[in-house]
Amino acid sequence: MAQSGLTDKDEIREVVKQKYGEAARAVLDGGQGSCCGGGGSSTSCCGSGDKDVITSNLYDQVEASQIPETALLASLGCGNPTALAELKPGETVLDLGSGGGIDVLLSAKRVGPSGFAYGLDMTDEMLELAERNRQEAGAPNVKFLKGHIEEIPLPDHSVDVIISNCVINLSADKGRVLREAFRVLKPGGRIAVSDVVVEGELPDGVRKDMEAYVGCVAGALEVGAYTETLRAAGFVDVSIVPTRRYGFDDLPGACCGSDSVSALTDSERETLDGRVMSAFIRARRPGVS
Repeated sequence: MAQSGLTDKDEIREVVKQKYGEAARAVLDGGQGSCCGGGGSSTSCCGSGDKDVITSNLYDQVEASQIPETALLASLGCGNPTALAELKPGETVLDLGSGGGIDVLLSAKRVGPSGFAYGLDMTDEMLELAERNRQEAGAPNVKFLKGHIEEIPLPDHSVDVIISNCVINLSADKGRVLREAFRVLKPGGRIAVSDVVVEGELPDGVRKDMEAYVGCVAGALEVGAYTETLRAAGFVDVSIVPTRRYGFDDLPGACCGSDSVSALTDSERETLDGRVMSAFIRARRPGVS
């Protein structure tokens, strides 16, 4: 894939949409999700080949038994936001970038019949897969919406909890995503997401590489920048807790034929070890719900 300076938001969106659409289509056709492409690999968007240390073992056996297998196969996240969010019966939940629907379906079980779970995704193939999974799971308190996470198609103050699983880092306008999240949350509502973040700055070769962007690395915010972006959107009680730290060999560029990432010097590779991580990110909209 040709490199990009990552300045064109529409270009980034289209590349992400294409890659995740391919991943969903692979599952719909009976395979496994893959965002890196080529050779029938089962490598996920955030993973790295057979090791897949980013996406593996995120859900326990009880959770896995509660949802269709195809929802698990299409899981391209880096955490388990449904556990992080501490959902309560009767709450309304929104999953930003819901993909095949795994976190929406788990959320629907946690909030129960008096609650409701929305999933928002821009990719037709993912929405098709998610709806198929919803029907198989028999989840009446679930609805999947088509749209962009920068323009959430829900009214103000309509959601108790927002979750997301390794998706916000893929947006070219994270500030707008978080402002939209703040808008649709009820006063006192909370955001609880899993995402990839970085400590310190990434080498230019990673930041400029579109394949690494789709692989959840190039678009990752620095921890301090993520905190400030949440606060600028209006959130309080911000916390970012690392859950998994990755070495260079765990990163998508090492498996996906990314020329820029593969061309990094030994010194640059060493600087990445342990600084790219999955994290649980929590924050709250002020007020009383």
